[in-house]
Amino acid sequence: MSERPAPIGGKLVTPFTAVLALLVVLMLPVLAVRFFVGIGAVTNLSDGYPWGLWIAWDVVIGSALGASGFTVAFTAYILNRGKYHSIVRPAVLTGLFGYVMAASSVIFDLGRWWDMWHIFTPKYAQPSSVLFEVAICIATYTMVLMVEASPMVLEKFSRFRIARAVRKRLDKVLFLFIAIGVLLPTMHQSSLGSMLMVYGPQIDPIYQTQMLPLLFLSSTIGMGLAAVVVEGSITSLSLRRPVETDLLGRLMKVALALSVGFLVMRFGDLAYRGLLPALFEPRLLTGMFWLETALFAAPIPLLLGKGSRRPRRFFLAAMAMAFAGILYRLDAYLVAYRTGDGWQYFPSLGELSVTIGLVAFEILAFIIAIRLLPVLPKMGRAVGSQA
Repeated sequence: MSERPAPIGGKLVTPFTAVLALLVVLMLPVLAVRFFVGIGAVTNLSDGYPWGLWIAWDVVIGSALGASGFTVAFTAYILNRGKYHSIVRPAVLTGLFGYVMAASSVIFDLGRWWDMWHIFTPKYAQPSSVLFEVAICIATYTMVLMVEASPMVLEKFSRFRIARAVRKRLDKVLFLFIAIGVLLPTMHQSSLGSMLMVYGPQIDPIYQTQMLPLLFLSSTIGMGLAAVVVEGSITSLSLRRPVETDLLGRLMKVALALSVGFLVMRFGDLAYRGLLPALFEPRLLTGMFWLETALFAAPIPLLLGKGSRRPRRFFLAAMAMAFAGILYRLDAYLVAYRTGDGWQYFPSLGELSVTIGLVAFEILAFIIAIRLLPVLPKMGRAVGSQA
């Protein structure tokens, strides 16, 4: 296989992409109602639950899965001197679309969305606010990812002199954007955990801890690596390309260490605060806790011992780690949240429609990108793919 990226070609319109496009179209009327009538017209948010699915899933989880760009850039350029270059571009694209989803959801969730420009105005800056830091970092990192992804577009149009000139200049400063791109997610991903600390006793003690920033950051890195492995495995199988077992295996070794570290930190914190007995109380939250724990622990037997180098095990371990991080965030932001008696929340059809539509857009955009842009390593013509 050549390491030089190239478009894979193929049909843009298939049954699968048509379904994805339909899901995207279905969310548009909901957004129109949201922006012109109000957020209350399409969501089940309330004074007791001011944040719902669009924050917990689209922002907190979407940005964590989108951390693939930051994690792979760090391992490729800083730790391994380019050893993982063949998966950097798919990871950057995954990260870009994940952060576009997160940034879009923030706008959808703002009550006064027309004032969103205040975030970027020094007059309204609130440096001591965790929310302000998260907003600035997500917006900035999204733009950094656009710059990191721009060489793919410039290569596509390299027949034009201006594209070649811009690419030449970009190559001289790209390392700065990569460095910034490694720094920014470590800031706002840990701050997504810090935001829960502001809730105080409204978050169940099992989840409310001073360790939240570190737990969120470590699980984010694991989710980012897991997203790369899942995306790489599915892409290889759907396009009938060889699975890059060696590369994915090295990434999963890092993910395994993170998974073990997360469990050690979490149970150590619970033991220190005397909350281990609370884990055995018969209630929904403790059941979700043990489900998370099982998923965080699943990569250990899958990636150790005989047969640990099989692609199927990499895929299952990555899926377990991704779902573990997803459940941890949903539980911390929604299930463990108790604002008081009389308040309840379950996502409305409008919220579900927008979330599903954004996920569909992310997948559709990735498929279009790999077909038209030099993202994946060049190899023999893919056959029979309907992705």
